[in-house]
Amino acid sequence: MTERTSHPDAEREYIPGLGKQFLMPFYDIVHNVFGLQPLHQEMITLAGLRDGHRVLDVGCCTANLLRTVGRRYPNVDLVGLDPDPKALARARRKARRAGLDMRLDRGFAQALPYPDDSFDRVFSSLMLHHLDSASKDALLAEVRRVLRPDGLLVLADAVVDGPGRMREPLRDNVGDAVARRIAAAGFTVEPTRTMPLRIGGTVGIEVARPENS
Repeated sequence: MTERTSHPDAEREYIPGLGKQFLMPFYDIVHNVFGLQPLHQEMITLAGLRDGHRVLDVGCCTANLLRTVGRRYPNVDLVGLDPDPKALARARRKARRAGLDMRLDRGFAQALPYPDDSFDRVFSSLMLHHLDSASKDALLAEVRRVLRPDGLLVLADAVVDGPGRMREPLRDNVGDAVARRIAAAGFTVEPTRTMPLRIGGTVGIEVARPENS
């Protein structure tokens, strides 16, 4: 059963990175076993980052994607958001060890604590399926709000081939449902790219621009 944890500062719940808080010390081990580093590398390549860009990772957990961005692009401004204080504490320790300067905020994807038009790129990696349908739509509306007109969303999540037996949030990932949901939020979406993980199936990568950009 997935654990839902209450945020002490707001009447919201969130699902920890591996489903339960006691598993957090194993998060980075699982990250490596599943082979998520190549996925992050591909997402970063697709983002087309340049010096001076401001980057947000929504649901950053222990900041693995942001650390990879920082190593490849040292002149990019890094911001991560996650509701889990334990994940953020680990992320801060890892950033210090790597010598990377990044801002790590505690908050929720459905209510991003940033001004309009404040980011050049927004990433989301294997987080969307943790949200119910209404929260997914709220996240995408918030990403649309904080992205600059020439910005880019790069989002990766599980690909589901058929309806089968699954947790309710994953039912929203059948076929091209994720791309259609992003488009409905006011984005122009490129054809979905897919990448198999070492363990855990296939991930779809969506690259999307705000409409009229």
